Amino acid sequence: MGLALEGTERIMQDGDLIVSKTDTKGWMTYCNDLCASIAEYEIDEMIGQPHSIIRSKGMPRCVFKLLWDRIAAGHEIFAFVVNKSKNNNHYWVFAHVTPSRDEEGNITGYHSNRRKPFDSALEVIKPLYKALIAEEAKYKNRKEGLAASTAMLTSILQEKGVEYDEFILAI
Repeated sequence: MGLALEGTERIMQDGDLIVSKTDTKGWMTYCNDLCASIAEYEIDEMIGQPHSIIRSKGMPRCVFKLLWDRIAAGHEIFAFVVNKSKNNNHYWVFAHVTPSRDEEGNITGYHSNRRKPFDSALEVIKPLYKALIAEEAKYKNRKEGLAASTAMLTSILQEKGVEYDEFILAI
C-alpha cells in the first residue's frame, strides 16, 4: 500500500519554478502565479495565510521540524515536500528554502523555490515518508510521535553514513 495522499496528483512541468516568501512565523507575504495555480488558489487567497494551508497529510512532521529548525537557525535546506491544494489534491516539489535577511543580517522571513522532483527521487522519498508517518501514528501524544519519527530518520541517516543534506541531494 502506498502513501495516503489527498485527491489527484497534480504534476509540475519540467522547468516550472514555484516561488513563495513568508515572514518569520510562516505567513505568506508573496507567491508567484504558478504557486497559486498549482495549489488551486488565487494569489490573494494565499497572501497573509499560513504556509501550512498547503500542508499535506502525507508530509512527515519530523521533516517539517527539521526544515523549520534549519532555516530558523539561518541555514538553507533542500527537501522533498508533498503539498495539498485548495481542492484537496496533492503535488510533489523539490524545495530549496533560505532565510531572508535585513541589512544587519537579521532573519526577516524565508524564501522558497520549488521545482519538479525527479521520479527516481520520489521512489526513495515516498516509502521513507510513509514509514515516518506510520511511526508518528503509533503514538497518541503528538510530541512523542514527532520524537519517534525524528529518531527513526536520524537512525536511517546514520545507517547510511550521511547527513540529511547529503542524503537529499544524492537521490
